Amino acid sequence: MKIFVTPCDGIGPEITAATMEVMKATDAAFDLGLEYHFEDTGFTSLEKHGSTLRDETIELARTFDGIILGPQSHMDYPPRDKGGVNVSAGFRVKLDLYANVRPARSRPFLNDAKKMDLVIMREATEGFYPDRNMYAGTGEFMPTPDVALSVRKITASACERIARQAFLLAMKRNKKVTAVHKANNFILTDGLFLKQVRKVAAEFPEVTLNEFIIDAMAAHLVRDPSRFDVIVATNFYSDILSDLASELSGSLGLAGSINANAETGLVCAQAQHGSAPDIQNKNIANPTSLILSAAMMLSWLGEQRGLPQFEAAGAEIERAVDEVLANPATRTRDLGGTTNTDAFGAAVAKAVRNRGGDRKAANA
Repeated sequence: MKIFVTPCDGIGPEITAATMEVMKATDAAFDLGLEYHFEDTGFTSLEKHGSTLRDETIELARTFDGIILGPQSHMDYPPRDKGGVNVSAGFRVKLDLYANVRPARSRPFLNDAKKMDLVIMREATEGFYPDRNMYAGTGEFMPTPDVALSVRKITASACERIARQAFLLAMKRNKKVTAVHKANNFILTDGLFLKQVRKVAAEFPEVTLNEFIIDAMAAHLVRDPSRFDVIVATNFYSDILSDLASELSGSLGLAGSINANAETGLVCAQAQHGSAPDIQNKNIANPTSLILSAAMMLSWLGEQRGLPQFEAAGAEIERAVDEVLANPATRTRDLGGTTNTDAFGAAVAKAVRNRGGDRKAANA
């Protein structure tokens, strides 16, 4: 199994290094046989090659089984014609990684967050994002100096496939899907989204479908997140709701995330948070989000390819992260602790190795 790794910008190299320590410990404990290839993206690639994301990098990544993608500093990139390509969008659109899966789970031992265990299924290749909704050019433009316009693209095929992934996931969970929209105003675009969701829902009679307008959904998510199981929405709504849900569950820094394509089998692990350049190179960033994203990647590969050891490895990383977070002495600064980035990664890796030793002893 080949894994493509690109740390990208800001705290990316630090949290990627911590994640790799956990991955190597997990590989040894479960005999996964992982092979890694490291490649530059972001500012490092811009300095070396004149582009934050080269076409050659995307084509190379396409040949791998999984991708670990660090956070990007897209707001600080130069214009696109000067090499400032949105790295995250490039991977999602060009590799057609349409399903951005973002779970949010509270941990009672960590804080007083409201009880929740939900997953947001986000469509990631179109919507209100100017860099991913036009064949050529950008979906955002100014016909005059004082008028700015933005085009939103919603397609039936993209809505149908993200809806299907949501219902398939719900069948493995609590059999509830909530579709989020604003069809009372976006009559055609969100109306098309709802039409496709309802079409897919007819194929899953065991699953209960609820529909919420986006503003009401935000209120209900704050009021009682425990009522939700799988939430599906278009790109922009899901992006905002997933950050809200993650923060309500404890912290955006605790939120794992993958981008996947069930048809091609490719999956990309990517932290939900940004590159945090203000704490870059200080070794104080919380690497939990990327570590959990890598765990999700392993679990997804295991499920898609019938490899139970990969599913077990992903579950073990999640267990190890919870074990480390449960101890106030090994929490990172953003969670009230004093543990550095590398030390947190080492602690999670140790927790994986300890259980691996117990497992091998039991099987001896």
